[in-house]
Amino acid sequence: MAWSADNATKAYLCTLKMAKRGKEPDMAEFISALAAGNNAQLMVMICASVARSTTLALVAAAHQTRGRVVCILRGLDELHPLNKALGPYANCVEFVVGDARTLLLDDQYKGADFVLIDCHISEHRGVFLAAKKNAKHDGALLVGYNALHKGSWWSELKTHFLPIGEGLLVTRIAATNVVSGGPKRSRWVVKVDKCTGEEHVFRITSPQRRQIEA
Repeated sequence: MAWSADNATKAYLCTLKMAKRGKEPDMAEFISALAAGNNAQLMVMICASVARSTTLALVAAAHQTRGRVVCILRGLDELHPLNKALGPYANCVEFVVGDARTLLLDDQYKGADFVLIDCHISEHRGVFLAAKKNAKHDGALLVGYNALHKGSWWSELKTHFLPIGEGLLVTRIAATNVVSGGPKRSRWVVKVDKCTGEEHVFRITSPQRRQIEA
């Protein structure tokens, strides 16, 4: 999946404007850039409460990629507050009520290429595992946010922890179709500017070396 720096930048700036935070970017801007930069077409999010900023982040990304945003809620009592918080942007989101682990098995959501999970939900580990197991889209991204202080269960899942906001977990589903030159490996690198204290996150991708038998 080709990375679009243009989409990422525009989604980042759009999220800043929608959230009305001026020049104080947060986790939501990074999530938006990540989704848009990867040209996500079907974005599914599972949140624990009124997640206005993260929902707006995906709306901004979908605006750049012409994709869809689906928000899975646990009950109808969560629908009205989130609708109200989103204001006119609520029309850009498809709301579904039900158990996330069950819904992620549905064929229409298996094709999601960006899944965003709030680690504040009590069953976040099970939802994350279900999303990873049932994802059909090669190169799909699974992102967990609010992951700080949620244990280290993710360390065995080849998941990257990024110290952004309240902590992000990022996993890319391995592609099954390998092109000539071998599959690519990627890793996240976080650099902190010693002068300003700003965090800069980079994704480095390199081709895997082939083993040649003598």
